[in-house]
Amino acid sequence: MSEIQAEFTTSGVIKTEAPATQDLWVLVVLSLLMSFSSVSTDLYLPAMPVISQDLQAFSGGVELTISAFLIGFSSGQLLWGPLGDRYGRKMPIFAGLILFVLGAAGCAMSETIYQMIGWRIVQALGACAGPVLARAMIRDLYGREKSAQMLSTLVLIMGIAPLIGPLVGGQILAVSSWHAIFWTLVLVGCISIIALFTVPETLTGEKRTQEPLSAAFRDYFIQLRNPVLLGYVASGAFFYVGIYAFVAGSPFAYIDYYHLDAQAYGLLFGANIIGIMGVNLVNSRLVMKLGVDRLFYIGTWFSAVAGVALAVNAWSGWGGVAGLAVPIFVFTSMNGLIVANSVAGALDTAPHKAGTTSSLIGALHYGSGVISAAILGLLTDGTPWTMGLLVGIAGVGSLVSATLLRRFIRKTA
Repeated sequence: MSEIQAEFTTSGVIKTEAPATQDLWVLVVLSLLMSFSSVSTDLYLPAMPVISQDLQAFSGGVELTISAFLIGFSSGQLLWGPLGDRYGRKMPIFAGLILFVLGAAGCAMSETIYQMIGWRIVQALGACAGPVLARAMIRDLYGREKSAQMLSTLVLIMGIAPLIGPLVGGQILAVSSWHAIFWTLVLVGCISIIALFTVPETLTGEKRTQEPLSAAFRDYFIQLRNPVLLGYVASGAFFYVGIYAFVAGSPFAYIDYYHLDAQAYGLLFGANIIGIMGVNLVNSRLVMKLGVDRLFYIGTWFSAVAGVALAVNAWSGWGGVAGLAVPIFVFTSMNGLIVANSVAGALDTAPHKAGTTSSLIGALHYGSGVISAAILGLLTDGTPWTMGLLVGIAGVGSLVSATLLRRFIRKTA
């Protein structure tokens, strides 16, 4: 047996005496579930200009398909988390995957941009079940620092999806149409359903909450009054503002403004994923020694510096493509220090309700992405400037939130 082992009951449920562990296959499946946000968007990024032309979309219309996805993805998490705390993790994920498949098929058959926007919301409502409950499953099994370590390990595995997503999307577009990209997502959803039933349940019956769902929604407001939780979530939310400004704006910055082809764009995008995976590897090796908070704070500093550099370069045009690509690489790579550690810190504030807390984290993180992508769609001027400005604001906001959190923790220690 490997270092990562699991003990199973006859009912197929992992016993969660601390610290519980899982085998490698469970980690792979959880990584697949956590990748649904990125794979649902990254695969069709190279096709966005083509979709805009084919569906005769209004200005900024295709960018709004990302906003629509984020609306569904952020709001849906508020439901799946409490359902996971009450009924276990697997069945809500299964229901979500069915919705995802239906939404992806609807996108493939869309004939107008308005239809695609609607189906992207359906797709997102299903897609969000996997990530929110996969995070909860990690917290079912591990403590604070170990959760951060395992979340980084999951990102290393799930990094394959966003790494190859734009590359695969570009190749599909080269040999077929953008419709085939969404049919590929249908296939991914079906494979995920099969994989889900090969892993055990992590929340045993006696550990499930018996509170009605209405009580879970009241808990959201109670948790938002927790300054520690709010600090971790706010810093992560600012970071996601920058991430989704990049995701929504980079196809037009690289392909339309700098006239790169879809394959070259896919390579640049993939480089950022390699950075994310590399920094997550560093985090997984160091977090047990240095702690969640120190690495988290370092990450926010790097993201702030990179964000400001990107804003300056996007405004001035300094460095051309490299002037965008280098600071974007640094900024996105800080995912490895900011996201895993902020999520682990936030989940530690209410470990007995990991599903509900994970829902709140995800809703606020991706909800910030809704705002970011919408602002980008409304204010875009055909240059990379709006994208760069949003990433700069995001980096500084993440650092300010982390600094205020750090001072509060020291003051109350």
